[in-house]
Amino acid sequence: MLARTLRHLFAPSAAHRYPPDALQRIAAAVAAGEARHRGEVCFAVEAALPWRAVLAGADARSRAQAAFGRLRVWDTAANNGVLLYVLLADRRIEIVADRGLAGRVSDEQWRGVCALMEERLRAGDAEGAAIAGIEAASDLLAAHFPRRDGDIDENELPDLPHLS
Repeated sequence: MLARTLRHLFAPSAAHRYPPDALQRIAAAVAAGEARHRGEVCFAVEAALPWRAVLAGADARSRAQAAFGRLRVWDTAANNGVLLYVLLADRRIEIVADRGLAGRVSDEQWRGVCALMEERLRAGDAEGAAIAGIEAASDLLAAHFPRRDGDIDENELPDLPHLS
């Protein structure tokens, strides 16, 4: 518990790994993916948890679910929003998908997206991890919610990543 608390207390900011130019390239990857499907993809990074949350035992999954609600990823017309969430201090990646994807995309497929991202993060490529995850999630969304001729892209969620 002490080691985790210290990791969170002294974690560098998310902006350290995701500078403004990287955020723009990640946003462009979201836009490119969403051009292929009718889903919405959101990428969020939290450098560390507040110390009280660490002491209370908060984990990456619960934080991802809270971010899913706070960022309104659940509030898409087709219930097909996907949140890719990274908690840097714990080196954890979580994916939260809206109910429209239940029964369509398996937990194993989402774990495959996480594995792609983890591989890039271990190599020190935070931007590449984000883009690989976004592209893989977009592939899954395109298989189940393909964009068809005449579909209007309403872009229900901002493409720019959320850092905290």
